[in-house]
Amino acid sequence: MMGLVYQGNGTLSLQERPVPTILSPKDAVLRVTRSAICTSDLHIKNGAVPRAKEGVILGHEFVGVVTEIGSDVHHLAVGDRVAANCITFCGDCWFCRQGYINNCEQGGWELGCRIDGCQAEFVRVPFADMGLCKIPDSVSDEDALFLGDIVSSGYFGAELAEITPGDTVAVIGAGPVGMCAMQSAKIFGAGKIIALDIDQKRLDYAKEKNLCDITIHCDGRDLQEEIRKITDHNGADAVIECAGSSESFQTAWQIARPNAVVAIVAMYEEAQSLPLNQMYGKNLIFKTGGVDAVHCQRLMKLIEAGRFPTDFLISHRAPLNDILEGYRIFENKLDGCIKWVVTPYER
Repeated sequence: MMGLVYQGNGTLSLQERPVPTILSPKDAVLRVTRSAICTSDLHIKNGAVPRAKEGVILGHEFVGVVTEIGSDVHHLAVGDRVAANCITFCGDCWFCRQGYINNCEQGGWELGCRIDGCQAEFVRVPFADMGLCKIPDSVSDEDALFLGDIVSSGYFGAELAEITPGDTVAVIGAGPVGMCAMQSAKIFGAGKIIALDIDQKRLDYAKEKNLCDITIHCDGRDLQEEIRKITDHNGADAVIECAGSSESFQTAWQIARPNAVVAIVAMYEEAQSLPLNQMYGKNLIFKTGGVDAVHCQRLMKLIEAGRFPTDFLISHRAPLNDILEGYRIFENKLDGCIKWVVTPYER
């Protein structure tokens, strides 16, 4: 089979690899029908994920058809269409039992990082009963594609933010995760959603898709003052930071009202610091971390009911043969690229 391999030093290559096989009774093997390029893949490519292994096939955002199952897989059958959780988790350790699956003692972010991922024709999924969610007949592969990663990440951000009905929520970053966070904030009852980004086209797109109420272009203006005007001089009730830059990190705490929650779901390529001397008295609560994607079944029901559409995220499609071009376009945000969807390899 063909797979996209991370070779280290910013180098990726499409290579012939053996089709994966069952290594543990809890494994399943899938034929990948759709995968996607994620910003996290770019972080690996750029050397910002030290735990990533050279020689690994990239990718953790995918759907597929089960082709083989281990003897301890009880909730899946060969032929099932499934969506994958981006996190590998056992379901039994202390962290999993608390719902902190990103910290699973036997898992975490493994697929496409430490073990071969989904940007290939086939993929092996450990703890398949935990990490794979059946796709209902009424839901297409592309509808379910983002379930276990960016949909879960956006929902995780809104959950962390402790949104109460009527709150004004600021979402920094109008990329895929940011747009999913906006949609999730609505589900949690936000009264007003403010989107901030440096890309006016993405802001316009988010507004066009009715994901936010107000957009603010981060073009050097005083963002604190802009938010104060919108919120009667209080600041945002909750902030969800999805952009992942030094500027966006500082903006997140600056635009929050006193006693607000700031949820950080962005991934950074360099260390960030909090100027506590400037923040003293704001009494902010910061919540950070990788996505604990524990709500896939719930989110699948929302997708099935039409309450969490994701089709607007897909801007480009091309077969696995063209994935290197996909990385170039996605990384540089060319041609209005939001998400590049990888279709099966064409022989």
